[in-house]
Amino acid sequence: MTDEHHMLRAIELAAGVRGTTSPNPWVGSVIQPGGYEGATSPPGGPHAEVVALRAAAEAARGATLYTTLEPCVHDGRTPPCVDAVVDAGIRRVVVGVEDPDERVRGSGIRALRAAGVAVDVGVCAGKVRDQLGPYLKHRATGRPWVVLKLAATLDGRTAAPDGSSRWITGDAARADAHRLRAESDAVIVGAGTVRADDPALTVREVAGDDPLRVVLGTAPAGARVQPALELHGDLGGVLDELGRRGVVQAMVEGGATVAGDFHRAGLVDRYVLYLAPAFFGGDDARPLFAGAGAPTIADVWRGRIVSVERLGDDLRVECSPA
Repeated sequence: MTDEHHMLRAIELAAGVRGTTSPNPWVGSVIQPGGYEGATSPPGGPHAEVVALRAAAEAARGATLYTTLEPCVHDGRTPPCVDAVVDAGIRRVVVGVEDPDERVRGSGIRALRAAGVAVDVGVCAGKVRDQLGPYLKHRATGRPWVVLKLAATLDGRTAAPDGSSRWITGDAARADAHRLRAESDAVIVGAGTVRADDPALTVREVAGDDPLRVVLGTAPAGARVQPALELHGDLGGVLDELGRRGVVQAMVEGGATVAGDFHRAGLVDRYVLYLAPAFFGGDDARPLFAGAGAPTIADVWRGRIVSVERLGDDLRVECSPA
């Protein structure tokens, strides 16, 4: 089997721990021959490479290790993975992408090569970058990956003129939105939405930990979102602060004013839109974004469709900036 085949399996393993490793990266590793596998443990536990090495034991000597991210070379809550790889007698390491963390940035690859281990980099790199996008952005820029979640009817409306909006989408779409919330380290909402809807912003439909709840402005003391982190000022500063707090992925849940502000500022890395087969049928229902839009067709925001999935009767459309 090819290097690509084994790296794709490592990517699958990483996907299985997506919601449990942050702020550490979700990484998968495979050792061949033998098919020994590992994925990153929750913070404080062994990294993917070490899990696979422990499974392989003596069979690791002379074998090839496939890992989605460059092995770490620094001491943290766990010892350096590079040392474990060298001590195990691995002959070759195949890496998906380099780690942009300032403590690594190629030094893990250099240390392996200096120890006589052959290293190849870039196998399935595009798929790995897509999977590790939030981590890579956080380590490279200090800011979290921003996911803007929206739910609307087919005519692009999010609430009735009287403000009522529950529920636009069905059970499957709502469960998926909770999965996305569980994958996020923080969820962001405007103070106006807190006062109007009093959301809890907890993970309920799936297994997972509740994210840090962030309110732009001041939330009432008795709001269900409390305890929450209340932040003020420009959105760039908000993201800088969340990045300093170790937030790798932040999910923006609204309302329309906050969604529009993030969109127009160009701060959204991924749009996730749930579309219900329903129409308000007029122009008085509330739109996805509040505020001024593109004044001319030449100024219309255009992106790239990443995926389209049917969830019950609804559609999940994911897109990114072009």
